[in-house]
Amino acid sequence: MRVGIIGGGVGGLGAAYELAKGGHQVALYERAPFLGGLASTFNVGGGRLERFYHHLFLSDRTIIDLLEELGLGDRLIWKDSKVGFYYKGRIYPFSTPMDLLRFTPVSLVDRVRMGLVTLYLQRVKRWQRFEGTTASSFMRKWVGRRNYEVVWGPLLHGKFTRYEDEIGMPWLWSKFATRVASRDKTFKEKLGYIKGSWGVLIDALEGRIKAMGGEVHVNTSVTRVLTDAGRVKGLAVQWPDSRQTQEAFDIVIATMPSFALPRLVDLPADYLARVQGVEYEGAIAVIWVLRQSLSPIYWLNISDPEIPFLLVLEQTNLVPPEEYGGRHIIYTANYVTREDKRWGMDAEAIVEEYLPHLKRINPGFDRSWVEAYYLHKEPAAQPIMKVHYAQHMPSARTPIAGLWLASMSQVYPEDRGTNYSIRLGVEVARQAVAEAKA
Repeated sequence: MRVGIIGGGVGGLGAAYELAKGGHQVALYERAPFLGGLASTFNVGGGRLERFYHHLFLSDRTIIDLLEELGLGDRLIWKDSKVGFYYKGRIYPFSTPMDLLRFTPVSLVDRVRMGLVTLYLQRVKRWQRFEGTTASSFMRKWVGRRNYEVVWGPLLHGKFTRYEDEIGMPWLWSKFATRVASRDKTFKEKLGYIKGSWGVLIDALEGRIKAMGGEVHVNTSVTRVLTDAGRVKGLAVQWPDSRQTQEAFDIVIATMPSFALPRLVDLPADYLARVQGVEYEGAIAVIWVLRQSLSPIYWLNISDPEIPFLLVLEQTNLVPPEEYGGRHIIYTANYVTREDKRWGMDAEAIVEEYLPHLKRINPGFDRSWVEAYYLHKEPAAQPIMKVHYAQHMPSARTPIAGLWLASMSQVYPEDRGTNYSIRLGVEVARQAVAEAKA
């Protein structure tokens, strides 16, 4: 069969690789000048770095197994996680049960209460029991007012801004399930990274797809999904030289944000409502290249409404600074709505706003530490998964025969992530072919 893939993120690459392995003719189209989407990389200090931070959990079996299959298993590095919590001018370690017991911003009773709720959520297997419950109401009720004010409220607000009180509890449950599955026999959480960056995986997938006869096109836009009598027929493609052609396909898999699909094809009202009903937040990340380390923490959650970012992630507390010419790399990250003023700000303006707050995290910080900075923005980075999301989520099979959707809005209840995007791309590719043969 001849299959067209719209989108060259990891989900699209995973689908294309799976299909090429099965002997199908595959053509992948990516409008950006690079592959990988949110996992794409650029050069920093002689190394490659993701535009938006990425790591692996031990439970991310799709990517772990794929790396082994591609002969890249030896590229995986695992380290004990270093998670922290910034509250009222102080960094608290927040990686182990003992760290929780030492977390003095809340009382001992509250710490025990939070620990018990954590244990309960880690043992729940059926997330469906939480479908009608918001994460905020569940946590307010069970961890208590003080724990919510100090920990969970700021985390939910930082992640979801105005949607804080609408997010379904299954989304938060998946976070607990992922984290417990990434602990080793000593109960230490392990985080993984691909030595050389996620670009190593992206390059390998592209190379394998091409070696098996597949096509991978960047700087190439799909302008229309072509249909006839309710069945997909192909794609209208605009090439880098401005040529426009019509390419015939038996199957088309779209790996774009859900809301973008109606721009390419007319959909029946019910399915149209589903794909347009999924809301997204965007992500804004500033990458700082520093001459010194900001803190010993890899993942630092911020619980301070005066600090204009929700997270400080120090990449070089997971990956050695030598990967980037001896420099220390940090991300300051936000999830934001379309109305956020930072969409209209350039890198210099955002950096000037953020600089004083880095000194709050490390009083010794000085702007002379900053050797370079980079700004990356993505308007569709985080699907908003509200209560009863499973009832409204668009199915992978669209009402148009042969047209399939594989979007990060469909990995529910798991959160967005490279592992789940690749898994979804592979699963949809298999299902599409199986049904086309039936």
